[in-house]
Amino acid sequence: MSAVLEISDLSVAYRGIVAVSSVGLTVEAGTIATVIGPNGAGKSTLLNAVMGVLPARGDIRFEGASLAGYGVEARVRAGMSLVPEKRELFSTMNVEDNLRLGGFRRRAEGRAAAGKDIERVFALFPRLKERRRQEAGTLSGGERQMLAMGRALMARPRLLMLDEPSLGLAPLIVRDIFHAITELRRTGVAILLVEQNARAALQVADRGYVLEMGRITLSGPSADLAADGRIVEMYLGHGAGRG
Repeated sequence: MSAVLEISDLSVAYRGIVAVSSVGLTVEAGTIATVIGPNGAGKSTLLNAVMGVLPARGDIRFEGASLAGYGVEARVRAGMSLVPEKRELFSTMNVEDNLRLGGFRRRAEGRAAAGKDIERVFALFPRLKERRRQEAGTLSGGERQMLAMGRALMARPRLLMLDEPSLGLAPLIVRDIFHAITELRRTGVAILLVEQNARAALQVADRGYVLEMGRITLSGPSADLAADGRIVEMYLGHGAGRG
């Protein structure tokens, strides 16, 4: 498999505080890499730096090409999507219109192509199809998360980054969300998952990284991390915290 995302020696500092220091990780095509760690470890900061939302030092490569000088829009055009923790939907627009906006950059391909992409999202999240005419602001938390993921997929990304997708959701909905994530892996999309529920994240991921105080302290196949006594004691009893 080829690396879709390669990060080396990545550091992020703001307001004089180093939030992420010398981080390196790789996400290969058709795999899920997860980053777990305690509250405030810098997990969300890492995703925002990769997406270009925050300035960073170090090397970020997407499909072998350096992203130096690329802003957020350029990274989206290159094939990257981030679903932020706050989901950030257009609450007064209905589900289908939110999805169409997600595919705005592909508008030159026409409405028929957009319609096919919407149907693919509905196949992944049948509940959204039932709610297609419903305003996003009236959806449940789980439905809003599904819509946020679906909207990101409308751009047909080759790298999908998810920031705390299970946050605040009921266990049955979390199961549905993680099932969708594993289904996406089968399509060849590379997924970088930051998740407070360390147990669920390690169950679906191929590779895991432990981020503590802005540094990667442990990494390896997810099954190995899930069996590591220190990881079990610190994160698997209660799930990793936000950060």
